[in-house]
Amino acid sequence: MRVLGIESTCDETACAIVDDGVYVRSNVIASQAEIHAVYRGVVPEIAARAHIENLLPTIQQALDVAGCKLKDVDAIAVAHRPGLIGSLLVGVTAAKALAWSLGKPLVGVDHVHAHLYSVRLSPSPGTPGEGRGEGLQSAISDLQSQISDGPHPNPLPAYRERGPEFPSIGFVCSGGHTALYAIKSWTDVRLLGKTIDDAVGEAYDKASAILGLGYPGGPILDAMAARGNPKAVRFPRSKLGKDDRGRPSLDFSFSGLKTAVLYNVRGYQGKERSPNALSDAQKDDVAASFQQACIDVILGKLREAIDRIGARSVIVGGGVSANRGLRAALGSLSVRAFVPAMDYCTDNAAMIAGLGHVLIEAGVKTDLDLDAVTMSSIV
Repeated sequence: MRVLGIESTCDETACAIVDDGVYVRSNVIASQAEIHAVYRGVVPEIAARAHIENLLPTIQQALDVAGCKLKDVDAIAVAHRPGLIGSLLVGVTAAKALAWSLGKPLVGVDHVHAHLYSVRLSPSPGTPGEGRGEGLQSAISDLQSQISDGPHPNPLPAYRERGPEFPSIGFVCSGGHTALYAIKSWTDVRLLGKTIDDAVGEAYDKASAILGLGYPGGPILDAMAARGNPKAVRFPRSKLGKDDRGRPSLDFSFSGLKTAVLYNVRGYQGKERSPNALSDAQKDDVAASFQQACIDVILGKLREAIDRIGARSVIVGGGVSANRGLRAALGSLSVRAFVPAMDYCTDNAAMIAGLGHVLIEAGVKTDLDLDAVTMSSIV
């Protein structure tokens, strides 16, 4: 089965062609990172307007790179939740129009669920390769240039071997989402815990802004952390106490850590200072200490979740899964961890098409009255 996937949940306009739920024939992304960099965050109205401009050229480029035409597509998959409502509506409207005009099945896909599935994606052998929209100049290229492409002893993308084994713990970490899931199968996913305030990727962006650095903050701080001392600053680790059954909480909180970085860098109680007062070495130490605090919290929650459900593997997806500090730390877990190939860490349409295939095979059908929804369906 050949599925055309569309992704427009936030600020990436993406289209992909995926065969049999795994083999990626094309994965085209038109990024808006440069547009929003001046605001150090995504502006919803600007994002929606850019999707309108980018979507049709992105779809055409995905078809061209895959070497196929619309008539060769067997189904249309679209990310219809969660996300920015204006951005979602652009992708959902286009997907419904394509499905109706072509007489092809339509399936709505949860964006967060798809991030977990992204570990299964593999470049398709013998195809022209993957394409990128001309606007993709920052986030993904920065990640790929700063992180080694060499094999990690642990973790690996799931397509390289038979894993992951279920039950599994899923962890989605990005600029908009930080949550843990119990996964019994690719279609049976249950929420265990989530952030009560900032997502970890958002905390990276805010910490980068506090240090007077660029956007997106994740790749920048990850590179700086490699040079710094992770023990230089003792930042807080939020555990959030116990749940209603007296067990350690599986929820996350990063707002206190963000505030601690602010006070460390800029001072407080009338002792304010500019981040420019810090040397490059001091900034590297702050980045390393901040990143270590994030990783310690994540690993603690993962270990508790693994023990709680008797997990046989861990699946990590989302933009922060490209973080080399986190990837290295996952090797300390008691079970094998799986992460996406670098091209599929940040928002992309290949993961939408791949999971769409699985849902169609499971008998999921979506009507043409499909709605765009701002909240995730995984609860």
